This record gives sequence, C-alpha cells and structure tokens, in this order.
Amino acid sequence: MEAKNVPHVRELLESSPKNWGKWGKDDEVGSLNYLTSAEILRGIATVKQGKTFTLQVRMGDPGGDPVWPGRQSAKRMNVMDRGHYLCGKGPRFPGQYEYADDVMFMYLQGSTQYDALGHVWYDDQIWNGYDADTTIGGLAKASVLPIGERGVVGRGVLIDMARHRGKEVLGPGETFSHVDLLEAAERQGVVIEKRDILMVRTGWIGSFYKREHAEFYKDFKEPGLTYSRELVRWFQDMEIPNLVTDTMANEVTVDPVSGVELPLHNALMRNLGVALTEIAQLDPLAEDCAKDGQWTFLYAAAPLKIVGGSGAPVNPIVIK
Repeated sequence: MEAKNVPHVRELLESSPKNWGKWGKDDEVGSLNYLTSAEILRGIATVKQGKTFTLQVRMGDPGGDPVWPGRQSAKRMNVMDRGHYLCGKGPRFPGQYEYADDVMFMYLQGSTQYDALGHVWYDDQIWNGYDADTTIGGLAKASVLPIGERGVVGRGVLIDMARHRGKEVLGPGETFSHVDLLEAAERQGVVIEKRDILMVRTGWIGSFYKREHAEFYKDFKEPGLTYSRELVRWFQDMEIPNLVTDTMANEVTVDPVSGVELPLHNALMRNLGVALTEIAQLDPLAEDCAKDGQWTFLYAAAPLKIVGGSGAPVNPIVIK
C-alpha cells in the first residue's frame, strides 16, 4: 500500500478503547495493575514439576544478536583481563590477585526486553495522557523504571501458533488474530483465562540462529498479531496485563489492511497500558510444553531499572 493512502494511526484507532485514568492520573504501569496478589497466587498454583526456563536470548553473541532493523547488536569489550598483567599494565593489589572487567554498548531494546509504556505514541500523548514532551531527554513519565521496580509475576500461558499451523516458523508477514489464538489454545487443551500473561510463539527469533542473517532481514516483515477492533476489545475484556512473543515487535510489521506500521503498539500499549515483551526465546519452553502437555506456568520478570529508559533488557523466568 502506498504511503499516501495509509491513514493516520489516529484515524485507524478512532474508536479504540482506552484505560487512561483507570488506575489514577499518576499511573505508569498500566495493565500490570491487574496482577494483584491473587493473580500471583494463581500463577504459583500452576507450578507442578519444578522445571525452570529462562527466555532471554544471548547478548553480545559473536554470531550476532537479533535486533530491529536499524539497531546494532550489543558489543561487549574487555577493559581488563590477563593480557594486561602479561604486559605489566595490570593493577596490583595486596594479596596479588588479578581480575577481568568488561563493558557493553547496546540498544536498551537490543535484547529480550520490555517496552516502556511511553515508548510509542501519537497525537502528542503517551500512555495515560501524559504529554509526549515528557520523553525529551529521557522518559520522565511512563518509562521502564516503574515496571522494573514493580516486577511482573502471574500465570503465564503459551500459545504455539507455529505448531498449531504445522510449521517450524511462521512466514514473513504471516498474521493471526485473537480468534486464531483461541483455536490454537483449544487444540492444545488449554484455556486462556482473564488476566493471564499471554505468550505467543511464532518460531521467528529461533529461526534467526538457523539461517543466514541476510536472508532473515531481507524485505523484513515479521509475522504476528494483526490489528482489528475486535482484537483490541478482546485484550481489554480479558484484562491481559502483558504480551510476550518471540518477535521483535509483538505484531506483524505492517497491518495488511490499513498499511499502518505497528498499530498494536498504540492500541494495546499506549491506549490500554498492556506491557510488551519482545525478542523472547520460546522454542525450548514450547518443546517441553508439547511433550508434557502443560502450557501454563508461573511467569516472573523484571526489566533492568533504567531511569528514563524507553525499554530495558530482561531475562524472564518460567517455572512449571
């Protein structure tokens, strides 16, 4: 679709529901407010086997990290190691111990990460109606810091769309809706319940490590959820606090109907306050769930507490 025919996201979301003010005028964590003590206990009740899984991709992998086009992989560098001592430049301490030290340069959203609720906006307003000017020089409102300080714990449910469609990985631009999620859930023998942390596997991030990077990024268009008024209403009615996927954007890159890029970032995150977790590695968890038939578990995560950050790396933990 030609850009000149693409509507403003405001027009697309004209009748889209908002949760602004629902948790007060000062709220910065949005739908994570749904994760009350009762929801945490509901998540704990799913723990049956004592199995654990971590969902973060590797950072600073010599083979490259999956990142949104235009961003660069994290770069780790030693600033102190054995080499400094071999050439006589290492510092000396009482007791004669030696040490290694390193630094990393990265995009805060260049790994498995949480978006801040103020990360994306339109019409000069971010989540909860805060002025977009509050993002200048760092997010003074709705940054990732309140999410990191609060933490995210609840009942997680994994929907494996790739497996549901008989594929290792969904194709570029391949879409699915909430109706497809419900059909996949029924086939898996699991029910998506109100206030579940919704996790969706497409196989996309896993495929990054199995093919040439030039092929992965060619004509880049991720698979994912596609916008509809009904889908947004379903998220609101289900009080979904957090969407976690193994893609870089949690939605199909370009809405195939309107041509708008990433409309769900605005409909779900900006308007409803749904936390978005991206670039999760879900393949090992999905494989295990398919084997033992347990698709629900305790999900726990807390992004790094970056003051003013528009996002932050995270290593979520799942316990079955």
